[in-house]
Amino acid sequence: MGRTFRIPLPALAVSSLVLVTTALAFVFFVAPDDANQGFSQRIFYFHVSIAITAYACFAGGAWNAFRHLWKRDPRADLASYVCVHQGLIFGTLVLLTGSIWAKISWGHWWLWSEDQLVLFLVLFLFYCAYFMLRFSLDPGPQRANLSAVYALFGVVLIPVSFAAIRLAKGLIHPVLFTRHGPNFGGWILVTYCVAQTAMLVLAYTLYRLELGGKRLDLRLRDLREVLA
Repeated sequence: MGRTFRIPLPALAVSSLVLVTTALAFVFFVAPDDANQGFSQRIFYFHVSIAITAYACFAGGAWNAFRHLWKRDPRADLASYVCVHQGLIFGTLVLLTGSIWAKISWGHWWLWSEDQLVLFLVLFLFYCAYFMLRFSLDPGPQRANLSAVYALFGVVLIPVSFAAIRLAKGLIHPVLFTRHGPNFGGWILVTYCVAQTAMLVLAYTLYRLELGGKRLDLRLRDLREVLA
């Protein structure tokens, strides 16, 4: 079998820079002000796109965990670990931007009565505990298997968290898509799509960068053991 084509990392890095810069330009200079929240609503483009990117990273961690359990491929275990790590990075940004948006819209940094906030925090803490489990065990098949099972079960929380956002009563999150298509159009939709693409490409670039570094580190460790 031939090698699977992969976009070179330098090309991904340049693409991320261009897309993020373009997204910033669209958010601050092209998208119109919201009729109710005004200029402050522009944080929506970052908050929502980062949240969906975090969900995608956690889902990627679960998919690679499944691949590890299915094929017993140590490369899949490492890929799952890196996906979860990237998910937590973007999850932290979700909580940060969400708190800022909540302060502006509700007058509070955090409201425990809002299910969408609490359920995302539960999802975030669940994956934080993934690292506690992983690093409490010595490297080897047991750690890889237990980590994979944990990451795979965690994916169940993603649709629960997403559904809570759509069903919340005190809703400041706009519903992006319905059964009839996008819930808004024009430059708002274009700006959101650009921002979402930028975040996904940025996350994939960071994933590739971290995964390459982790694999290089493992090769160096193996080489040291051989030469010791």
